Amino acid sequence: MEKTLKIKGMSCSHCAMRVEKALNKIDGVEAKVDLENHIAKVKLSKPVADNEYYKALDDSGYEITEIQ
Repeated sequence: MEKTLKIKGMSCSHCAMRVEKALNKIDGVEAKVDLENHIAKVKLSKPVADNEYYKALDDSGYEITEIQ
């Protein structure tokens, strides 16, 4: 399963690395960030509740505006 997260607050490669690291700490998640489009593509090896993404990025100072 894959999801796309639209993320607000990323402005540089350092931001993108922080977001990717925060998402990859979630068990079952493999994330790749696209800074230019302000999204993260997430591959799941098991089900993950959307609130886990919100919490991980909120704790890192970023905001998810949409999950597809």
